This record gives sequence, C-alpha cells and structure tokens, in this order.
Amino acid sequence: MTTEPAKAGRDPEAVSKFVEGFAAQLVEAGMQRMPARVFTALLASDSGSLTSAELGESLRVSPAAVSGAVRYLSQQHMVAREREPGSRRERYRVHSNQWYEALTNREAVLKRWESALREGVASLGADTPAGRRMAETLAFFEFVDGEIAAMMERWRVHREKTFGAG
Repeated sequence: MTTEPAKAGRDPEAVSKFVEGFAAQLVEAGMQRMPARVFTALLASDSGSLTSAELGESLRVSPAAVSGAVRYLSQQHMVAREREPGSRRERYRVHSNQWYEALTNREAVLKRWESALREGVASLGADTPAGRRMAETLAFFEFVDGEIAAMMERWRVHREKTFGAG
C-alpha cells in the first residue's frame, strides 16, 4: 500500500508500515479503525490530499469504507472535502493544523459537559456526596477548558515561530 506514486528515496513498504502502524496507535487511543487508516494515509501523502479512489486503492478498501471514514473525520474536523475544479470528484484534505482543529472542536464538547454537570449539581444538591462529586468533576472540566484555551494560544505562537505564518 502506498498513498501516492513512489517518490525518489521513499520506500513504499516503509510508508505502508508507517501508515498501518500509526493508524494502529490511533485505534488504540480510541479512534475507529477505518477513519484512523484514512487519516494516516492523508497525513502521509505529500499533497495532504487524495481522492476517494486513491484512498481506496492505496488502503485496499471499498469506496463505501472510505466514504464512512471521511464522514467521521469531517465531523471531527480532521479532514475537509474539496471539489476538484471542473469535476464532480471530491478530494479529501488533511490540514497542517488538523490537531489544533480537532482539539478546538473538543472545547464545544467540554462546554456541553460543563452545562450538564452544573445541572447535575443543582439536581443532586451541592451538599450531598453525589453533588460534591459532580461539583469536583465540573471544576475539573472548567480547569481543563481554560488550560486548553491557553495552550492553544501558546501553540499558535510556537507554530508561527517554528514554521512561519500559514
């Protein structure tokens, strides 16, 4: 399996091993197998962009498998769909800041959890053991939410210094 035509000095077998190995790490961390493979194939491509047919061929999977994986990855803000100019074909692109986008998307989830936990504290009573547990959980997520925002700002500065604006 390769994600693009062989490049000078690039061992297709090593690329394939990387794609499957890193995808396995993502699966171990909780990502579904096919989205992990598609994401890693895009990440490993020089262009960062492949069509459904190219992904299917390189990963040896059906167009339906690619479609489902891309739908999941799009919902997670890890890939974007792009229409090829003058064509009905779509290309799927991983952005250089895909981790930033994915983590930023998690902030919305944290906000929803915080809201639900506030409701839980009010429902259970702040002075009950369960209410105190909910309050501590809420405080944890509020803390994490603030830390993520500060960390993302530090990342933007670091990224610009390291890789330039872009």
